[in-house]
Amino acid sequence: MKLSNLPLLTPAVIKHVEDAFDNDPIAQRLRELGFVQDEKISVVAVGPVSADPLMIQVGFTRFALRRSEAQRVHVQTVS
Repeated sequence: MKLSNLPLLTPAVIKHVEDAFDNDPIAQRLRELGFVQDEKISVVAVGPVSADPLMIQVGFTRFALRRSEAQRVHVQTVS
């Protein structure tokens, strides 16, 4: 499942960050910020217009991501 499709407040872990094209700077920056395999992640809020941006929590840090950026992050829900 892609992070952009993860339901609000559903716990998940990151599986990988997908490069949209060779040397994708956004995917690289996400990995540098801590979007790495097996890190805990959840969507904690969504924007008021078209549910964009998404407020994402990775570990103890929160980020605002556009849906197009969140589509690069593949996650798996945890129970």
